[in-house]
Amino acid sequence: MGAIGARRVTTLPALLRLARVSNLPTVWSNVLAAGVLAGELSVRGMALTLFAMSAMYTGGMILNDAFDREIDARERPSRPIPSGAISTAVAWSAGLACLAAGVITLAAFGARSAGGGIALAGAILLYDAWHKGNPLSPLIMGTCRALVYIGTALAAGAVLSGPILCAALALLLYVAGLTRAAKGGAFRDLASSWPLILLLAPLIVALASSAMTAASIAFAVTALAAVGWAIGLLRSQEPGQREAAIGLLIATIALMDGVVAAAHGSPAVAFACLGLFVVTLLAQRFVPGT
Repeated sequence: MGAIGARRVTTLPALLRLARVSNLPTVWSNVLAAGVLAGELSVRGMALTLFAMSAMYTGGMILNDAFDREIDARERPSRPIPSGAISTAVAWSAGLACLAAGVITLAAFGARSAGGGIALAGAILLYDAWHKGNPLSPLIMGTCRALVYIGTALAAGAVLSGPILCAALALLLYVAGLTRAAKGGAFRDLASSWPLILLLAPLIVALASSAMTAASIAFAVTALAAVGWAIGLLRSQEPGQREAAIGLLIATIALMDGVVAAAHGSPAVAFACLGLFVVTLLAQRFVPGT
């Protein structure tokens, strides 16, 4: 009995690490910002959408390690699966169950929302199965995040209008830039700094698509400062700074969502996104975000 209890204690932290739960607040901020663009969800609808997107993100992260188990065994043996903290069978089961739960929950909003959930699940599986050595993997990862915006809008019953699609595309570009930076080699010199254009896409789109307000400008400056800080960490080339920079860029997704919300007339949601940015950074101290 004692051995079983000990196994459960060691498995839970491993599952949390496997799922990168510290980054979940950025998924919540995606849903909140998309809700603003879609014309708001009901409280019940928002809760169900938050659950669905959280489940699909969690499932995608778990399956990412399941697909990468052989590579991690060689390069990162301390990861939960190669270290033996989580079995491969548990990872596959938990990951697929989370994806299924997300799709089923979104299907409760109707056929269009179910289609969005299936598209998101498909993009997640495509990325997990084919990101190693794939030059298009940053775009596929970005597509996964963009589909969170689109899936939320479909759950709200909204038409996929220009503002929704533009914000989703901007988020796709930001995450593609982030993913490219995570692969290493970016921001060492001027020629390798082109991902900055992608990282600035949400700011450019949000501010260009609406009337500028004091709130939207303030959030844009905050997000820009966070991106600049992360780039400084990447350029330092000091041990451990790359991981810190990528964690900061992931957390900054919530700030970008805050810019979207502020630019479209919802400062309350923007401040909620700011709070989720802080929560993400704090959570990353306990559960690595990468």
